[in-house]
Amino acid sequence: MGSAAELAAAALMILGFPALMVAALVPSVYAFAAAAAVTYLADHYLHRKGSYLINRLSTVRAGLSIRFLIRQLLLVLLLARLSLADNLLYYGAIACFIAFYGLQAPHGALVTLIRNRRRMPVATRNVDLKSRIRIPDAPPRRLLDRSAEKILHLDLFAVTGILVAAALDTSVYGYAGIGLTVALGSLYVLALMPYVRGRRIPPNAEKVLAAVDDWLAAYKPETVLYFSGSKDSAYQVNMWLETMEQLDTRPLIILRERVILQNLAPTTVPVICVPGGVHLMNLDLSNVRVALYAANVGKNIHLLRVPTMKHVFIGHGDSDKLASVNPFSKVYDEVWTAGRAGRDRYAIADVGVRDDDIVEVGRPQLASIQGWKGVPEGPRGGAADGYCPTVLYAPTWEGWDGNPGNTSLVLAGENIVKKLVKADPPVRVLYKPHPFTGTVSAQAGAAHRRITALVEKAAVERAADARFTADTAAQAKAELPRIEARLAELSGSSGSGDKGDEAEATRDGVVDVEKHEEIARLRGEWNEAYWRSFPTYEHRVITGAEPRLYDCFNVSDAMVSDISSVVSDFIASGKPYAVTDSAELGVEEFKRQNTAVRAAVILSNSAKELGGLLDAVRDPSADLLAGDRTELKRYLLGPDEPTSIEQFNGAVADLARKADARNVGQRAHTAGGAAEEAEVANALPGQRRSATGETDGVTAG
Repeated sequence: MGSAAELAAAALMILGFPALMVAALVPSVYAFAAAAAVTYLADHYLHRKGSYLINRLSTVRAGLSIRFLIRQLLLVLLLARLSLADNLLYYGAIACFIAFYGLQAPHGALVTLIRNRRRMPVATRNVDLKSRIRIPDAPPRRLLDRSAEKILHLDLFAVTGILVAAALDTSVYGYAGIGLTVALGSLYVLALMPYVRGRRIPPNAEKVLAAVDDWLAAYKPETVLYFSGSKDSAYQVNMWLETMEQLDTRPLIILRERVILQNLAPTTVPVICVPGGVHLMNLDLSNVRVALYAANVGKNIHLLRVPTMKHVFIGHGDSDKLASVNPFSKVYDEVWTAGRAGRDRYAIADVGVRDDDIVEVGRPQLASIQGWKGVPEGPRGGAADGYCPTVLYAPTWEGWDGNPGNTSLVLAGENIVKKLVKADPPVRVLYKPHPFTGTVSAQAGAAHRRITALVEKAAVERAADARFTADTAAQAKAELPRIEARLAELSGSSGSGDKGDEAEATRDGVVDVEKHEEIARLRGEWNEAYWRSFPTYEHRVITGAEPRLYDCFNVSDAMVSDISSVVSDFIASGKPYAVTDSAELGVEEFKRQNTAVRAAVILSNSAKELGGLLDAVRDPSADLLAGDRTELKRYLLGPDEPTSIEQFNGAVADLARKADARNVGQRAHTAGGAAEEAEVANALPGQRRSATGETDGVTAG
């Protein structure tokens, strides 16, 4: 149901309809009015919440329109039981509900027609279609948003008027309500009609596709990031947006699902969403030389079939998971990995990917992670005896399979946090759980709440500890609301637009580069002000999108986590880290199975080994794994120089040259074949020429 409130609303709605019937049979106008109000309100609440029950009811023939019709029929029954069957109001009510039900057919048809006509065959961002085709404004949002629910609720006037008329024994209120319901329903239908004709209709698919091809011919994209997936996989393409913005070649992003476009992060790169495979295959991509794929999905075939470009699997992370060595990867011309570790994974897996086709390009996404310079010396407002190091606890979530090794939260989380908050010399704890924590396992959710309470209690106790002196900058606290207000203004979240749909977003979806850059700058300012807005010794629970995980990396001196991409990314910082062996495989087996933990302090569920991590943070001479971390970082992520984005751009350029060489060769081969055919055609009558040009002496007689 989603929540206790939704469950209560569902129960009220389900029980409300039998109550309506009882009230109609008794009969009782006031009981009927009360039950009707309950069903109206509960139904509306569940729709606003998008409740699972609402979706299920429609599959068992108890959908929205049926529920309204039943309530209307029960009202007619109430009038009959009140001995009003001979009253003109009784017949007016029946006529009203028949007419009102009849209005729903043209209303539904118009809404469907408008939405279908305004659904673009190709939706775009940062593509100038406005100068090439005319795309009219969308109808006002109030007309199409939740349209079925809106027109059905217009029966409230008739239902209310009839109930008031029955209670007061005067028909005037009933006639007024009936008139309002029919009139407003008719006006709603009439208001939709202009949007299905004339200049209110967007161009047809042929004209839109022609305009896109015209833009492609002018823009001449050279490198494409191609992606297909579900709504939940949008992060896999979002992680590559900044890299695409930094390419030396002209970039383009091609998406296959509208839901991915809706969840795409802001970018300056042109984006084309092409749901139809035929439409994609007909696009003019003749200038593209390199196609990058972030996921192995079936729809990749629609672009893989194009031979004039080279195809590369870049993935969406670097880990020891089986997905990182999918046998499907051998369909690509090359596979790009972060470092030597990725190459070795394919060699060990032996899935048909040749070593010559693997290129190490680093991880451009990790460029914002700052390297470790060691714990600074001297007091900084922390404990009286000097700087208070920061340890980040960033456990992953419980996963779908119930494996105890997925997360440390349930078996080790409280032990880890208790030891950290009681550490002496003291450290600061930042607790940033995975956003999916508790969505599958109630135990994980309960552990998360207990850990949150531990951290918050420790923060209160530390604030009262005389060893710590507040170093909060009041100015930073004052800056945060100002920056947030400006960000909301720039992002458009401070206003509520009255209209807008896919067609309009395609027409007006060209990013304002200056605004985009200002948002990026303001996010940096917000992050800096956030960390300055509270003492450097204060324990903190961090949830939500901001501050980001990498920002937490940069203010931390060490991290405790679980097996996930979080560990692989943190290695880029070079800082000490610990990983929990929650499944109790044992240190050697744990390291054998997981490359990323080979330079980590391995924790048991008791977290008794945590002292080794804290010693390394406080005293560089006690950091026995520093050399191993440096070696592992290079093995997993490649060298620091040249930078990863330089390596990535170099790989793109090399592959583009290979694509050009292939295309030149094909043109030469085609030209040679044409010349040979001409030579054969000009040979002496009755003779055939062999490939060497010699006649075979066979005549045609």
